[in-house]
Amino acid sequence: MLNTDVTPEILNQGGKNCMVGHVGIEITEVGTDYLCGKMPVDKRTHQPMGLLHGGASVVLAETLGSIAATLAVDTKKYFCVGLEINANHIRGVKSGYVYGKATPLHIGRSTHVWQINIRNEDEKLVCTSRITMAIREIK
Repeated sequence: MLNTDVTPEILNQGGKNCMVGHVGIEITEVGTDYLCGKMPVDKRTHQPMGLLHGGASVVLAETLGSIAATLAVDTKKYFCVGLEINANHIRGVKSGYVYGKATPLHIGRSTHVWQINIRNEDEKLVCTSRITMAIREIK
């Protein structure tokens, strides 16, 4: 279902000069029905108490969900934009990396819903998020 001809290296080039590059997000794997990425937990992604900022988790979730949705459509005909995102923050993280995996809950003609689970280096759940994407026709 996802376009696996697009490599993580190609996707990472596209994120260099925007929010994705600023916070250090890297796409690590493109599967037929999932997309994985990682983000450092450091001064770029901390809140004042030295923990991973909840907004940074949402940036990772939206990045993965948006890219995954885009890889699931014909990009010569359609583009994807976020409609709604939510996140439940489960566990704090002080350093290292967090790892996100986006999987589809619904792939429709005009909307997609993606589940993104973010885990720490011990594979414990840090954040669970759901994003709804609008699929729009290029005119």
